[in-house]
Amino acid sequence: MGKFVIKAQKDGQFYFNLVAGNGQNILKSEAYKTKASCINGINSVKKNAADEKRFERKESKTGKPFFNLKAGNGQVIGTSELYETEAARENGIASVQKNAPEATTEDTTA
Repeated sequence: MGKFVIKAQKDGQFYFNLVAGNGQNILKSEAYKTKASCINGINSVKKNAADEKRFERKESKTGKPFFNLKAGNGQVIGTSELYETEAARENGIASVQKNAPEATTEDTTA
């Protein structure tokens, strides 16, 4: 089972990673000014991960596939790592869809 891990940056802002059951980071959020906003972002990932249309498939400037998960308003709520192949990116999307809805939350800032 996956989990969300809340972390703090050096500047005091918060972000989260969605970590798969095997310990691999599969999605990282933007930086949030408050922990409450970060938790709202986690709830948005849980809500939107089941909707295939919320995943935006992209390529980096170096040609590596990755994806963004977007909220209903079009805002990016999480970004994947860079993958070597499009198939690996699809596996990453499937992992988010599988892990996010029931993932627990671990707060490393408490």
